[in-house]
Amino acid sequence: MLEKISQKKLKKTDVIDQLKAMREELITLANRAKSSKIPVIITIDGWAASGKGSQIAKLIKYMDPRFYNVESIRKPNAVEARKPWLHRYWQRLPKQGEFLILDGSWYRDTVNALAFGEIDKDEYKKRISDINTFERQLTDDGYLIVKLFLHISESEQRDRLDKLEASEITRWRVTDNDRLNNKNYDKFLKRYDKIFSRTNTEFAPWNIIPANDNLTAQFSIMTAVNEAVKGACDAKEKGERFLQKPQFPTTDYKPGEFKLVKTKKLAKIDMNKSLTDEEYGRYLEKYQSRLFALQNICYQRKIPVIIAYEGWDAGGKGGNIKRVASALDPRGYEVKPIASPEPSELARHYLWRFWTRIENDGHFTIFDRTWYGRVMVEPIEGFTSKQRADMAYREINEFERQLTDWGAIVIKFWINIDKDEQYRRFKERENTPAKQWKITDEDWRNREKWDEYEKAVDRMVELTSTDFAPWTIVEGNDKKYARIKALKTICRRIEERLFDSKKDD
Repeated sequence: MLEKISQKKLKKTDVIDQLKAMREELITLANRAKSSKIPVIITIDGWAASGKGSQIAKLIKYMDPRFYNVESIRKPNAVEARKPWLHRYWQRLPKQGEFLILDGSWYRDTVNALAFGEIDKDEYKKRISDINTFERQLTDDGYLIVKLFLHISESEQRDRLDKLEASEITRWRVTDNDRLNNKNYDKFLKRYDKIFSRTNTEFAPWNIIPANDNLTAQFSIMTAVNEAVKGACDAKEKGERFLQKPQFPTTDYKPGEFKLVKTKKLAKIDMNKSLTDEEYGRYLEKYQSRLFALQNICYQRKIPVIIAYEGWDAGGKGGNIKRVASALDPRGYEVKPIASPEPSELARHYLWRFWTRIENDGHFTIFDRTWYGRVMVEPIEGFTSKQRADMAYREINEFERQLTDWGAIVIKFWINIDKDEQYRRFKERENTPAKQWKITDEDWRNREKWDEYEKAVDRMVELTSTDFAPWTIVEGNDKKYARIKALKTICRRIEERLFDSKKDD
């Protein structure tokens, strides 16, 4: 792609009036994007000294600063390095109607990391796959992603670096890596071209900007941004999906496939499982002690553990989580109770609030309700369309795949009880003053949709029980049995990872 870009130079007299008109148009378009609730992400990548900072300043000069944010992306800091590599981008996602402008992006993290020996080629390939997944998930959710790369020639880059270094005021801006970028120009050009060809998708195509001349670059950037935002606003108002006009032929992108493990439907689960008080006490001590020891090993090896709890109302998730948490060092875990999304959460991709709750490597993150609300509660209660919910099965598998690629052990529980047991627990809550806060009208309404929810759970388990993040159905009519099964499963899954073998109970 880069070799096809000609470094033209526009005359100021020819474009100054057009630039002024485009700046005014961008103000109007930003207001339209806000009214249409379109979140816009503009990534500005490019060669070292290609002028990214000055071009961003010109782009935002007349925009309302209340509705955009500019982030400068550099090498991950110590905190960011302990999260999944895309975490810091998920964390920065703009709300609907707002702009996020990135000086550098996930592409810098990928190309530079390979070039400077921070990742190997296998990780590089995974990141390219992650990037396409990330951009597809966002655009499927209504985000507009405008990708810009400022291209300058080798000699132009060298001259700019020399000029920056010659001044005491700007010398600090030139790093050793910038010089390596120029010294190995041809090598970097090939790497940029390769990653562009693999990520030039129909949903997020590249705009290569000739940037030897600053005015030409400014004009090209304004043209690309305005056309993309206008197209997205027009399409949103018509109820259509918008695809940007690609500058180059797009890649034949195909999402990855997942190996699913065979599961049972809830109706086929034997719910007659129980433990005596004596058995419960003995097993509780055994597995809590084992879990405590395993947590210490996970911390030392920086292995994250993510435990996801779903289940019927009154299924006993809280008591189950309590027995798991009480076995752990409190400095090494967080329990994340998930309620109805807040307005700031509704204004972003639904996975945002889960990405941002992931603890550091070596720590446990325990979710009381999860991202699976997207395929259960939301479509049944009419919060999400069936079409969008159906897309979430793949998105969830991709999310959990990325977590396991990061190194996480993902453990998922469905706490299952039968309808009669749920009724008994509901009535007990109603008749016990200390427990009345646990029962609501919504619980009773959900119970009326039992059959509908059961079908949704069966489908959820069938489509998202992967070989890397399988579901465990926990027979929960007897709370003691359910707690021990969960503890036992957690220990076994961690041991399989730590010791690469199955340990006898």
